Amino acid sequence: MAKVITQETFDEVMKENIVEFSMSVEEAREETIKQFEAQGIHLGNIIKDLKLNPETGVPVLNESCEQLKLIADQTINENEAEKVSHQLGVIIEECKQSVPHRVLAAKLGAYEFVVKALHSNKALNDEVRLKFIATANAIVNKQPDVFDITSLSVILELLKGAKDQQIICELLKWLQKACLLHEMNRQTIMQETLTVTTLKALLSRIEPEIIRNACMLLRFLILDDDIRVEFGKAHEHARLLAGEMLTEITQLLTTFKSDQDTVCELILTIASLTVRNEFCQTVEEAGGLKFLLDAMVEFDDSVKVLREACKLLKALAGNDTVKKQIIECGAAPLLESALNRHKSNETFARHALVCLSTLALRDPGNSKALFETGIAETIVQTMKIHPTSKVVQRNGAWAIRNMVSRSREQCDTFIVHGAEDVLNKALIDHPSIANDIKSALRDLGCKVQLNEEWKQSEKLQIAND
Repeated sequence: MAKVITQETFDEVMKENIVEFSMSVEEAREETIKQFEAQGIHLGNIIKDLKLNPETGVPVLNESCEQLKLIADQTINENEAEKVSHQLGVIIEECKQSVPHRVLAAKLGAYEFVVKALHSNKALNDEVRLKFIATANAIVNKQPDVFDITSLSVILELLKGAKDQQIICELLKWLQKACLLHEMNRQTIMQETLTVTTLKALLSRIEPEIIRNACMLLRFLILDDDIRVEFGKAHEHARLLAGEMLTEITQLLTTFKSDQDTVCELILTIASLTVRNEFCQTVEEAGGLKFLLDAMVEFDDSVKVLREACKLLKALAGNDTVKKQIIECGAAPLLESALNRHKSNETFARHALVCLSTLALRDPGNSKALFETGIAETIVQTMKIHPTSKVVQRNGAWAIRNMVSRSREQCDTFIVHGAEDVLNKALIDHPSIANDIKSALRDLGCKVQLNEEWKQSEKLQIAND
């Protein structure tokens, strides 16, 4: 078993080499590493690149945390605010280096100090308060375990009275970082009754950056990315948030219609929250569908806007009534035009094809409207451009299958444009999606070898009593 040491032991030897033997920081670091490795000690758990004070040999992160501890229970006056800001700046810079640096900062009490100071110092000016929040963000980044109910209370209290745009955005980012890879934090945030009320109030702000960060937080609250939890509450959170805010978020599309980045964030958030059949109708009734189609015309050169529009159209098509309305409102030629213009973009192609497959699914009327735009050739050409993309090939097969399954008159057109050859090539190149490819070939009326998943044994006899 490998021998290990603590970070404190490593730092003490570094300090000794600097102070006692007058080495430079780099010389001391090199010598200390050699010393321990010569003793067969494993240094994988040690942060070797901590910035050191060249005079004392002590890591600057440790010194800053110690200085902050001295005033942990005091009210920070104007004279101390500048010194505190300097120490916080040191911690922020060190936390930018790596996750181990952030872990060490939390272990030294920096996060606890920040939360306590924000709670007890109501009279801090915005500049100093922003520095505190930035420090919390730096420490919690990819280290959400340090977040707790006290942190949430402080954040919600500050959000309630905050006027400064930058402070609000940093507070929202603090919550975002706490949500990543941490189901229990998400549940803690959602269980606090003030959370939804506070976030809903922020949607009335006119600053695009605040709206974008609020939207991002809403999406983070419905993630399901914590492997430590067997069952999360992503759907429940999405249902609650959509019930409270989906109409308001949809109406914001018109407010920020000329801001491309904000429009993308709003569309993506609406698509993420549209998790139930009735929510599709809510978005349509709030004017979301009309705006979406207008945006596809206005931002026809923006792959980003068109990609998010396809995601939302796919989500809205979960409601059969809205699915028909999407085509009736003129989405078919817009989708064909968008895919034709940007078919070389793999990411967009993936989303556009799955959107088409959803709109055509079990709806011959939609399939006919799409077919009449000449989209059959566009689908096949898109698949030809991306032969190595398994997702494009799979989604393309879905689109072809759903287009022709109840509209057999389209089969010849797809075959003329080379659909059979493209699908057979995909069958060879991507065996893991063979069932999807074979389904498309079958519905096209092409020759395809279908495997029987189960076949009765000839020897099996069933008694008829």
